[in-house]
Amino acid sequence: MQTYGHWIGGRSVAAEQHLPVINPSDGGVFARIARGGQAEIDAAVAAAQGALDGAWGRMSATERGRLLNKLAVLILRDAEALAQAESRDVGKPIRQARQDAVACARYFEFYGGSADKMHGDTIPYAEGMTVMTVWEPHGITGHIVPWNYPMQIVGRSVGAALAMGNACILKPAEDASLSSLMLAELAAEAGFPEGALNVVTGLGEEAGAALTSHKAISHLSFTGSPEVGTLVQTAAAKNTIPVTLELGGKSPQLVFQDADLDTAATTVMAGIIQNAGQTCSAGSRVLVQASVFDRFVGELAGRFDRLEAGPAERDMDLGPVVNADQQKRVNAFLDFAKGDGLRFAGQGRIASNAPEGGFYVKPTLLADVAPTHRLAQEEVFGPVLTAIRFTDEAEALAIANGTQFGLVAGVWTADIGRAMRLSKAIKVGQVFVNNYGAGGGVELPFGGVKRSGHGREKGFAALAGFASLKTIAIKHG
Repeated sequence: MQTYGHWIGGRSVAAEQHLPVINPSDGGVFARIARGGQAEIDAAVAAAQGALDGAWGRMSATERGRLLNKLAVLILRDAEALAQAESRDVGKPIRQARQDAVACARYFEFYGGSADKMHGDTIPYAEGMTVMTVWEPHGITGHIVPWNYPMQIVGRSVGAALAMGNACILKPAEDASLSSLMLAELAAEAGFPEGALNVVTGLGEEAGAALTSHKAISHLSFTGSPEVGTLVQTAAAKNTIPVTLELGGKSPQLVFQDADLDTAATTVMAGIIQNAGQTCSAGSRVLVQASVFDRFVGELAGRFDRLEAGPAERDMDLGPVVNADQQKRVNAFLDFAKGDGLRFAGQGRIASNAPEGGFYVKPTLLADVAPTHRLAQEEVFGPVLTAIRFTDEAEALAIANGTQFGLVAGVWTADIGRAMRLSKAIKVGQVFVNNYGAGGGVELPFGGVKRSGHGREKGFAALAGFASLKTIAIKHG
């Protein structure tokens, strides 16, 4: 059984305590990761500061960009190994893990090409004065990434921070740390100076809490639950530092009677079963116009009935959820739905030969759910879709905006006027019309409003978030 250490100061650091790494497909332990805390975070902070004071801090934006591009090439070289590790760690079908590895490389490639493109301005001012603005890195940035898409979220968060010249401390989720450690090793191979990227593994209440409260951290980036996000923001406030939060959602897809219903059905289903529904931007509510509700839901139900969940390596429709607690959570929602008399319109099955110890749940379509019902309001974070009727555009908009979340929405209609009105009126960070990207697109700014968080990742917007704008006024002549 392989044991993994932390990655601090450009090398693997052994630990005295460890945590088991469990394969969600069979429930078995297959590796161990280091269990870090305050001492390891302190060591990572020292290494990061050393990088800023040394070779990393002296590098030009062009040089940083070249290193990021080298890292992207190495990720593609080792994409299969990264995908295999992530598939086993998270439980997602191997084809999805392969897509994540390619996306991770694309993030570093994008930010490698962007590093020297964040330009300041000159500002017309008084005679005899030249005023300019320049972007400067925050310093040491902390990154807490979840277990559902480790490679992708490391790419979009750490990639942007490194491009702007920050030194990073990454704390991956204890359920899925392997790809983060592998990426840190690849960064060293690419030539990143020691301490530019550090990885401390462990529990959120130990390593995570030590990172978020550390006074040397200048910016925090967190993706996870609203409850933990509140704790992260509270810790950041005590040190008066900025924070980027992406906290999930209850994202709606609005299907009107003039939509391409077949394409919509295919995309709506994909948007909830990807990664077993464990996606912050999963389309977990489908709002369907009453005139086509029965037809559309009937089509969806048939598709759900054909779904099958099984081990990640078998590359089925969906894999297991990540752990026993998540399995219990999703099944509790389904039990609640059954007890409340909700209609189970369609439900897939668990493969007959799936290991008994795996954390499987049945993909489920619930129909005619009231917009205010718990299943239409709370984030299940599993392959559970609620179908809701609406009569007209106004009602659809009210239902779409009627939750505490605001991350992503989809609109399906042939009426471009309606699409534009709704795109502006739905309170979310991203709207997809006649498609559903599930937060996809490296170049597209991503983030939410309301309890889905604040700040933006991806695209050039992320670069601005990982730097401060300084104004310089020079008097001359």
